[in-house]
Amino acid sequence: MKKNFLLTVFVFALFSACTSDETTTYYLIRHAEKDRTNNTNRNPSLNTNGLLRAKRWAKHFEKIKLDAVYSTDYKRTQQTAAPTAKSKGLRVQSYTPSKIYDSIFKKNTKGKTVLIVGHSNTTPLFANTILGQKKYENMADNDNASVYIVTLFNDKKSSEIKKIP
Repeated sequence: MKKNFLLTVFVFALFSACTSDETTTYYLIRHAEKDRTNNTNRNPSLNTNGLLRAKRWAKHFEKIKLDAVYSTDYKRTQQTAAPTAKSKGLRVQSYTPSKIYDSIFKKNTKGKTVLIVGHSNTTPLFANTILGQKKYENMADNDNASVYIVTLFNDKKSSEIKKIP
């Protein structure tokens, strides 16, 4: 009797683990406004407006539980991600745009809520890669206020873009 009970508990626990519903949510944003005073600088910092926007992003994500914050290695993306990561007690983790959404990234972010800071071309590309379809075009060069929200729930994928003033 005791063996049957333990076996039943084990099978139920195994079944529950295999069928658990997990939601993964990705918030993808482009870096805030960069310093454009030197057009030969390939790695500019944020300008004054960009630093303010980075703080506004942190305010926007204030009530959203984030498990991780990712950014490319450029100054402007790191500076955009930093205030939000700091407010959440997280460190900014770097990612390489050419290795977008590989098996390691999928495994590390499954069932989590993640902020990803990129660029006008990598942000929509990342969203498209997650969705498995070309839904979004590159962002306008002056679009620093859009957030792409991609949600995965079991086999269902959904997405939307919101403008955050």
